[in-house]
Amino acid sequence: MVRFGPLPRLLLRGIGFVSKRYFEGMIRHGRIQILLIIACNYGNIIMEEKEVDAMDALRKEEIYTIEDIFALPDGERAELIDGKIYYMAPPTWKHQRISGYLHNQIYNYIRSNNGQCEVLAAPFAVFLKDDDINYLEPDISVICDKSKLNDHGCAGAPDFVIEVVSPSSRRMDYSTKMTLYLNSGVREYWIVDPEKKRTTIYCFEEDAAPVIFPFDDKITSGIYEDLTVCIAEMLN
Repeated sequence: MVRFGPLPRLLLRGIGFVSKRYFEGMIRHGRIQILLIIACNYGNIIMEEKEVDAMDALRKEEIYTIEDIFALPDGERAELIDGKIYYMAPPTWKHQRISGYLHNQIYNYIRSNNGQCEVLAAPFAVFLKDDDINYLEPDISVICDKSKLNDHGCAGAPDFVIEVVSPSSRRMDYSTKMTLYLNSGVREYWIVDPEKKRTTIYCFEEDAAPVIFPFDDKITSGIYEDLTVCIAEMLN
């Protein structure tokens, strides 16, 4: 605690200006250090230097809803997880080539085996939870329960989801979405990583560790045991 004697009014104005500038500068470092005026009695000012957490000062964060997604300008895409919006960069040609190849392989497999599941490529809306703060567009969704399908997308978890990793989506695909898909009832999840040249497969029903396939290897599915794909053959 620091106690000051009587100060001129002009100097008081200066202190207020410096405090504000100091506040603005320190917030960038994750902590805010401010001069807090505690009391003013008979011209004597008691001031205390106090450190507070920046997150407390910025605790009120805007929550987005599906209405915000639908209000985006044409051509702009985003996903919504627990009210936080994640804007999506346009996919690269390699991303689209891999996604298209996997979609065709799975579609042809289901059709040749007289299967009833639907294979849908992005942009296709998936509403994992019965709320208005979660909205996803997986690169590929396989839905076997057709009662989940409506004019808006898929209401509930797909059976099988594939995400092709982009530089901007790496953390989302490997961490945030993996946890979300696991807890929402997705049975199988593939993370196809062009930069690492590998595919990570989670079979959530088996409660087992993920299996990693290099692009040169033939990938086998947990849901469709006799479905095999080789991404390297397609890319070459």
